[in-house]
Amino acid sequence: MLMIDGTIVNIALPRIGAELHMSRTDLSWVINTYILAFGGLLVLGGRAGDILGRRRIFLAGITLFTLASLIGGLAPTAGVLLGARVMQGVGAALAGPGTLALITGNFAEGEPRNRALAVLTAVTSGGAALGLTLGGVLTDSASWRWVMFINVPIGVAVMVLTPRFVQESERHPGRFDLPGALTSTLGMTSLVYGLIRVSSAGWSDRQALVAFAVGVVLLAVFGWVETRAEQPVVPLRLLADPSRLGAYINMLLVPAAGISMFFFMGQYLEDVLGYGSLATGLAFLPLAGALLIASQLAPRLMTRYSPKPVALAGIAVITVGLAWLTQVDTGTSYVTGILGPMFLFGFGAGFTFMPLTSIILSGVAPSEAGAASGLMQAFQQTGGSLGLAILVTVFGSVTAHTTLRGTAALAQGISAAVTATAVFTAAAIVIILAVRQRRT
Repeated sequence: MLMIDGTIVNIALPRIGAELHMSRTDLSWVINTYILAFGGLLVLGGRAGDILGRRRIFLAGITLFTLASLIGGLAPTAGVLLGARVMQGVGAALAGPGTLALITGNFAEGEPRNRALAVLTAVTSGGAALGLTLGGVLTDSASWRWVMFINVPIGVAVMVLTPRFVQESERHPGRFDLPGALTSTLGMTSLVYGLIRVSSAGWSDRQALVAFAVGVVLLAVFGWVETRAEQPVVPLRLLADPSRLGAYINMLLVPAAGISMFFFMGQYLEDVLGYGSLATGLAFLPLAGALLIASQLAPRLMTRYSPKPVALAGIAVITVGLAWLTQVDTGTSYVTGILGPMFLFGFGAGFTFMPLTSIILSGVAPSEAGAASGLMQAFQQTGGSLGLAILVTVFGSVTAHTTLRGTAALAQGISAAVTATAVFTAAAIVIILAVRQRRT
């Protein structure tokens, strides 16, 4: 539900703008307010679960998210909708880290946890693709408001079933690291805001540069505070292990690559191939299907080969798919140039995220599982925002200087952006090869 919400609204944006009288700039904030609140508060949400109880914070986040979805679906004005999106982001930041941390607490390390993580990987990684599909179906067949309403029955079901089936984690009460919480939250929020500004206004935008500077300073202060805090909001020892640090960096780079598949392929299908919103959404189903299959195979491969080589294979498959995708032009059809890369990307993602998650959580103390989970998801959200900012800049630069016009220029820009994306995954491969495997 949390991951679907990051993309399901995309296809509904034209209808939202028409009904609520929102400009193109205003519409960008329908997406960005959610990302900003979600990415900025993830670290704080993870640590709050460690201290106050993960199931309690998880349920609080789901309740807030569900209520915000109802308000957003009923929104009579643009302001109400944007406020609801902020509430959704806060709820997601509270519930997201708890989702992963509760799985580690309810399933023993080894095969049981690997199977649970495989299911989690399938539904979270596939959520973005399914969001595009559902967005197209709901927008065409009903109303844009149903991209918000769809969360309500799911959220209510989770609230009812969680107390019955999910055990509360052991609470680790203590002094809350308020300076660390403030500097991490404000620093991440400032950084994410800067990335959002860059994606729309370019790297020379003054507000973006100020936001970057403030974010870097605050995160530097955060690091200094955490080295001195008795109970830090993010224990820096989580980053001391080279294998875990490498997995965290990969959680930044791979989502940065993934954004190109959803953002640019959606544009290619609609603007170059002429697909409607429903057809565009359905076109992403092969990616989701391949991901579901691969995520179920990943635990068996990890049992036999360990997480590192499985993640390496997954990222390599993603890279091959992206390399294939760089060949798109106005003569490319869905069957000959898009379908194959989508399958490869889906299989690669299914083999990648679960092993990386396993590496990150392996050996983490129970009292720090929420912080480790929140930090991982913060890397993912920042990676997606950073990737979008970089790739939109590449796309804009190529389309501004090309001699081509119309859909030919658009296709050339998309090809260049995907080429830059392959650099992200190539860097991820180098990092995974460079770090040593943690001894078990």
